[in-house]
Amino acid sequence: MTLTRRRFLTLAGAACAATRLTAGTPVAVWRGTALGAGAQVVLSGLSEDEAKPIFRAIEAEMSRIEGLFSLYRSDSALLRLNRDGMLRAPDPDMLALLSLAREMYRATEGAFDPTVQPLFDVHAKAAAVGRAAWPDEIAAAQGLVGFHRVSMDESSVRLGRAGMALTLNGIAQGYATDRLSRLMRRQGLRDVMVNAGEIRAMGHLHGHGWPVRLPSGRSLIVTDRAVATSDAAGTLISASLAVGHIFAPNGGAVLRSGPISALHDSAAVADAASTAAVVLPDDRLNLLEKVGVDLVRA
Repeated sequence: MTLTRRRFLTLAGAACAATRLTAGTPVAVWRGTALGAGAQVVLSGLSEDEAKPIFRAIEAEMSRIEGLFSLYRSDSALLRLNRDGMLRAPDPDMLALLSLAREMYRATEGAFDPTVQPLFDVHAKAAAVGRAAWPDEIAAAQGLVGFHRVSMDESSVRLGRAGMALTLNGIAQGYATDRLSRLMRRQGLRDVMVNAGEIRAMGHLHGHGWPVRLPSGRSLIVTDRAVATSDAAGTLISASLAVGHIFAPNGGAVLRSGPISALHDSAAVADAASTAAVVLPDDRLNLLEKVGVDLVRA
């Protein structure tokens, strides 16, 4: 069972950006897919014709990222790791993302944990036949959770127990956003909005930053910052059973109700932080502030 990840954030009025800019300021918009859902890159100061080579570079980079982190492609590095329990000679970006995931796992005291995939699987399989997961199934899956059992170096990534599996859906969209942002900088672009699941705003639109609309309808003006939003009820494995796509790694936490957004210089950090914020109680949200994350009740 696969789920298309819901996009919580939008560039306010992105579809009309071209008409809102002055006649002397062209804008080019790339639209495609990223890790299972729609994606967008808005380039201020370039015409569509001028942007064609950049669009091709974006598509090549997204294809490469999908080949690493996708749960939808049977040949992705992530699915091979989950299938075999080991990934030999991992791509540097795989190591970089998993290293950042480990940092966020430690910083959040385990609230952010990519090894919750067995919990997703057991609930998804039960929902597919119209029932709730049984307690013994949940307990067995819970025993496979724990990012401290994942080891990695340049030679391999290894899952410490048979049956363990990773999901990178709580950080890979942000990582993809960061990679595309770096690509835009290398192209010499400064006024850009990237949305590969989470948003990173670079430079300005109209000289006043980029307007990002939160699920509540409230807009933030963002400049050189990333925004990510998570919601336990945003994507449901089973609507009738009210089972969402975010799971508490320790099995006992009550998930936060409603969306919450995280802002950080890195979209990957913001992505992981917003996921952790759904799990963390109010009195432990300061763990995220310690790594430079600003939270907004979305």
